Amino acid sequence: MVGAGQPGGKPHPRRAGGSLSLNDIVVALSGGIGGAKLALGLSNALPAEELLLVANTGDDFEHLGLHVSPDIDTLTYSLAGLDNQELGWGRRDESWAFMEALGALGGATWFRLGDRDLATHVERTRRLRAGDSLSAITADFARRLGVGPRILPMSDDPVRTRVLTVQGWVDFQDWFVGQQARPAVRAVQFRGAAEARPQPELLATLASGRVRAVVICPSNPLISVEPILAVPGVRDAIAGCGAPVVAVSPIIAGQAVKGPTATMLRDLGTEPSAAAVAQRYGALLQGYVMEPDDDASGIAARVFRAPTLMRGLPDKIALAQVVLNAADRLRA
Repeated sequence: MVGAGQPGGKPHPRRAGGSLSLNDIVVALSGGIGGAKLALGLSNALPAEELLLVANTGDDFEHLGLHVSPDIDTLTYSLAGLDNQELGWGRRDESWAFMEALGALGGATWFRLGDRDLATHVERTRRLRAGDSLSAITADFARRLGVGPRILPMSDDPVRTRVLTVQGWVDFQDWFVGQQARPAVRAVQFRGAAEARPQPELLATLASGRVRAVVICPSNPLISVEPILAVPGVRDAIAGCGAPVVAVSPIIAGQAVKGPTATMLRDLGTEPSAAAVAQRYGALLQGYVMEPDDDASGIAARVFRAPTLMRGLPDKIALAQVVLNAADRLRA
């Protein structure tokens, strides 16, 4: 595996001169699959100590008595080179003996946990019950798996995304996986967000005066980014950190590359487009990276055009560099 911050295994070139110091930090907000792709690109474009990844935990839930953190795990596995690229989630080289045995006993198999992935959830749950914080556990898992950049949950307090459908309120994973995102969505809420405390290291970093950029990865704004922004103090800390905020569109030609973003926007009365996503972030954005041919009408932020479909590692690194260059141009 190529080391984080070392594309092609070569030492990362350090920046010199200009207004940027070697300690400037990029703070990236991310959900799961789409966000993790850009996070991997950033980790190969930056030294590990200059990247802080903030993971959505609104998708977290308890399943089979275990605490599952899908977006944290997707980020961790992706940066560790352990992600299952065929499925887009979970670990590579996975086996499914546990789920097969569980199904034979009549257990709930609607949310599949591979045998290797299961170890993560078992150990996380054990340590949470022993009193460790989600932040501490996440950092330790990342270190043990060889991940260089810091990965933080948005909060150590529980925030749970719920969606309102024609059948009533339901937990996000029940809707997304259990019901295969079929019932139309009428509203989204983040239960517990108002009482949650933001992750302290995130606030300290944003207040440090050392932030080069805040990057909003191409994740679903409704269920991956907005839960992070809903934690009290986070949006204000980002707006006041003095660094440009640059988002990457998760929509290409009116469609999401993966996941329910386009369908959810349409269900909520908004025609899915790159512009619609930018408008949800509103005045928080200074820069927006989107496809060359997509309509930028109504976007208040400065638009940067670039291919945003990330098929392989070179695409991810290239897009990461576009984002970093956009942020530096905004700072200049």
